[in-house]
Amino acid sequence: MGGSVPTTYDEPVHIAVIGGTGIQTLPDFSLAATLTVDTPWGAPSSPISILHHPSPTSGKPIPIAFLSRHGPLHQLAPHEIPNRANIAALRSIGVRTVIAFSAVGSLQEVIRPRDFVVPDQIIDRTKGIRPFTFFEGGMVGHVGFGDPFDEGLAKVVRQCGHALEGDGVTLHDKGLLICMEGPQFSTRAESNLYRSWGGSVINMSALPEAKLAREAEIAYQMICMATDYDCWRNGGEDVNVEMVMGHMKANSQNARRFVAAVLNELSKEEHAEQVLARHLEQHSKFGGSITHKEGRNPETEKKLQWLFPGYFD
Repeated sequence: MGGSVPTTYDEPVHIAVIGGTGIQTLPDFSLAATLTVDTPWGAPSSPISILHHPSPTSGKPIPIAFLSRHGPLHQLAPHEIPNRANIAALRSIGVRTVIAFSAVGSLQEVIRPRDFVVPDQIIDRTKGIRPFTFFEGGMVGHVGFGDPFDEGLAKVVRQCGHALEGDGVTLHDKGLLICMEGPQFSTRAESNLYRSWGGSVINMSALPEAKLAREAEIAYQMICMATDYDCWRNGGEDVNVEMVMGHMKANSQNARRFVAAVLNELSKEEHAEQVLARHLEQHSKFGGSITHKEGRNPETEKKLQWLFPGYFD
């Protein structure tokens, strides 16, 4: 089948899923195309799969872009993910809404392994190793990030998650996500520090992904699935890869059903303006126009013109 799948797709694709640990594919969606996109920041983590999803109202196929964050074979460590290329590639094909999935560790007793969380805040504990902005090297830009997730998308995600409660899904509506560097898990002292800050869950993937999505004027919401209690919890086994993957495998069907339900809801006409992220349009045009024309690095400006055609003429 691989040789018969088209490598181009003529229509813009507005919704994307960035799949993390446990979400490498979305079953029950038909594969319409596989795109190889090159960007000024290099190649993304994986080819972009264009999946067809029947519209819940018209039955007409709705295209969904799927990108595997860690690569097709999970070969990329969190600090090796080409986040700028991922976000730039998605924006270039028309994406304005991203639903991201991530396995997380729980920092609170009430958030049990296999529970889902819709985070609303982040504390950044990465270490500057990961490139985290499009605006550098001769073009300065500042974009607001007070609310790192998109509340409009979060409402849709919560609605869909609660609709699945009683059928295998337990959902927590809000949460403070700690994003750490990795690839090692936390020390016990760090884990307890994050709990004292009010942290709900911890992962290695939310940043700079969410920051870059905001710069690219893409509405972004992460769905988190707890796979362990990190290492703060006395009397329990410390987090390890076998534990994480065991819970992911056991709960993978619920994770996929949850993501699929969100895509089904977003495909409805009533969410069209939200999906197009009209509320974020041109934010980077004004935020990135600080540097005077004569002071701009031509190579950097060329890259940003690729990402934002017509913004910085």
